Amino acid sequence: MSILTDDTVRVSALPLGANTLLLYEDLSRARMRGAEEEARQRRHLRRLNSAKRWRRVSCWASRRAARAAEESA
Repeated sequence: MSILTDDTVRVSALPLGANTLLLYEDLSRARMRGAEEEARQRRHLRRLNSAKRWRRVSCWASRRAARAAEESA
C-alpha cells in the first residue's frame, strides 16, 4: 500500500522496518531535543549569572575587609 507522490518521496501506510518512526514519535523526539537544548542554554546562562554574582560579592567583601583593616589600624 504505497502512494507515489513524486519521484523522490514515497508515502507508505505501513512501517518499512524497525527503525521507522511514526509521525507523532518523530515529532515527540524533536520536541524533546528542543527542550533539552533550551534547558542546556538556560543552565549555561544561570552559570554565567552565578559567576558574575559571586565576582561582585567577592569584590564587595574585599573592599569591606580593606575598610575594616583601615579602621582598626
